[in-house]
Amino acid sequence: MSTLIGTTGPARPTAVGQPRPFRLVRHSLALTKRSLIKTWRTPEALVDVTLQPVLFLVIFVYIFGGAVAGSTHDYLQFLLPGILAQTIATGAIAIGVNLNTDIAKGIFDRFRSLPIPRSAPLVGAVLGDVVRYVIVTVSALAIGYLMGFRIETGPVRAIAGCLLAVLFALCLSWLPVYVSMKVRTPGAVQGLMFALIMPLSFASNVFVSADTLPGWMRTFVDVNPMTHLVASVRGLFLGTPLGSHVWWTLAWCAVFVALFMPLALRAYRRKI
Repeated sequence: MSTLIGTTGPARPTAVGQPRPFRLVRHSLALTKRSLIKTWRTPEALVDVTLQPVLFLVIFVYIFGGAVAGSTHDYLQFLLPGILAQTIATGAIAIGVNLNTDIAKGIFDRFRSLPIPRSAPLVGAVLGDVVRYVIVTVSALAIGYLMGFRIETGPVRAIAGCLLAVLFALCLSWLPVYVSMKVRTPGAVQGLMFALIMPLSFASNVFVSADTLPGWMRTFVDVNPMTHLVASVRGLFLGTPLGSHVWWTLAWCAVFVALFMPLALRAYRRKI
């Protein structure tokens, strides 16, 4: 007899039998939830994204504001979008450090034994890190308003500026993810990423107008992704000319994802 014992109806589809894109999205979202729970249970890990914008704004506005702009209020209006862009970019470093630590602890060995797409842990970690970027944005704007900063455009443009900064950080985060797969220790990830992010921050229009920089530096400043992000946020917050800065920022976001996401996933498959 060819009758199958125990089959009383049609077989139910299992997660393994689902289309790969659907499985990737579903498992990535599940691991995103894990990342968010981990962040909620360790709030001390958010000290950098809550205190850094406060310290930078207070130090630069009250110490250098009068010398740079002649007025601390004028410099605050100019500086806050730049500080938001800088701190949200440096905040992306943490995901590389955390991933490198998790790999050393063997957490990703457990993920490998599960019937999930190999890339789901990395995608979930990147999506879960969005809470850090939202906190950076809220912290920078909150302390800025207490110090006297005011958005001079409407709420729609202000929200667009915040969303653009968060999107930039999400896309940029694939760079520290890739670095975390290539180096051995969390300290090496942090040191290398700061060496990469700091030149982008200071050789830009974050702290001073690009017009005041030496001519030999302007070539780099004009193509610096941080320059375009800061100019975009300033335009959306303060109404300054946007030009093509928003489009350049979105183009850089696409470059970060198209370049570093495949590299990170390939390095991850080789490492795990």
